[in-house]
Amino acid sequence: MEIIELLGFFGALIIGVVLGLIGGGGSILTVPVLVYLLAEDPVTATAYSLFVVGTASLLGAVRNMQKGLVDIKTAVIFAIPAFITVYLTRLYAVPAIPDSLFSVGGFEVTKDIGIMLFFALIMLLASFSMIRDKKKELKDVEGKVKFNYPLIVIEGVIVGALTGIVGAGGGFLIIPALVLLAKLPMKKAVATSLLIIAVKSLIGFLGDVQNIEIDWSFLGLFTVFSVVGIFIGIWLNKFIDGKKLKKGFGWFVFLMGVYIVYKEFTH
Repeated sequence: MEIIELLGFFGALIIGVVLGLIGGGGSILTVPVLVYLLAEDPVTATAYSLFVVGTASLLGAVRNMQKGLVDIKTAVIFAIPAFITVYLTRLYAVPAIPDSLFSVGGFEVTKDIGIMLFFALIMLLASFSMIRDKKKELKDVEGKVKFNYPLIVIEGVIVGALTGIVGAGGGFLIIPALVLLAKLPMKKAVATSLLIIAVKSLIGFLGDVQNIEIDWSFLGLFTVFSVVGIFIGIWLNKFIDGKKLKKGFGWFVFLMGVYIVYKEFTH
């Protein structure tokens, strides 16, 4: 195994550690690790990312269920429009994107470059969310859980489409929506978001199985490294305050987003 491959699998471990430490955000590193360290094309990388993110989130969701923190009804209501959209996006929309999108002054923007630039945009938005720490701005609302169904469907479609294209979980969009649209307390919103992310990511991945040749041994090994990382992150949680790390990680994600833009425009 070459050094660059070892770095790629070490990256998978770090993704898990970040997920275990701060409860989200780590999944946004999956696509860059797969593309730049393990030489996967962006379409395959976003597919693999859905599987890794879905598996990791499912483990976190099960852990939260045992603690009684997951609101199953809310998760189902939010997940339905999201998983339908992400499945259809992976099955039909992504394969339908033309190989050449457009040219600007002799620079051709291909499908792969377009996906990575869009991914970089999502990374930058997620980094601002982490740096600003929106959780502090959202106030828990006491009382009965209520559902704003039209907005929930719209939010589910938007998050599903984003997840389908870039292969990231979208927790930075789901958590505020759970607090504002379903009136869930923050702690329950964070826990419930993992179940929503798991369901829509894994169902979205099913849309890829029909279009992409999956290297199951590679994907399984990468996922195992991420899962081991999650347990390391959960263990480290006893000694390190994940909230303090979040802002620093946000700046790292911001720099990664800028790097992807630079890399795609200069290669």
